[in-house]
Amino acid sequence: MIQSKEIGKSREQIRKMVVIAMLSGISIFLGVSGLGFITLPAFRLTIMHIPVIIGGIIEGPIVGAVVGLIFGLFSMYQNFTAPGPTSFIFWNPITALVPRILVGVVAFYVYNLLKNKLKKQKLSIGIAAILATLVNTIGVLGFTYIFYLDKFAEALAISPNIVGTTLLTIGVTNGLPEALLSALITIPVVIGILKTKKN
Repeated sequence: MIQSKEIGKSREQIRKMVVIAMLSGISIFLGVSGLGFITLPAFRLTIMHIPVIIGGIIEGPIVGAVVGLIFGLFSMYQNFTAPGPTSFIFWNPITALVPRILVGVVAFYVYNLLKNKLKKQKLSIGIAAILATLVNTIGVLGFTYIFYLDKFAEALAISPNIVGTTLLTIGVTNGLPEALLSALITIPVVIGILKTKKN
């Protein structure tokens, strides 16, 4: 009996490791290939964080946090190797890693809280995806304001007095559409995976 429990635990750990590798690989592929960005006339949306949300909802907060960590590390690598005017934001491990780690954790806890209260799986997944995305957006923009107010103003050639308004505008114009897009993509994917796990 003890041996069968140990085998079960070992299989679960292996499955979680495979899921982490697979979702991290997808997130990195989306970044490298450019498929993780959707360019619209007014703004550019990213879907690179969606594997983090899926990992958190499907496999729990630890898997979500690890996939988020790998996504954050890759983001740092990209900004070090191909720097842009505001890449310095993501050279800071706090800005690059903390919001991305929290994406998977928030997705898990929001989904599990709502699925028991709402009894509506699609709505629970959608709200979890939206809130997890907003955590990433608010986290990155918030840390940018705290750590790099003057440097950000200099990079964009704007007054430090309007950095807060500028970041808020970015949050609304990019963050909200990204959150809605993440829900639209995450709902069918998570439902499909959960159905497969039940069979």
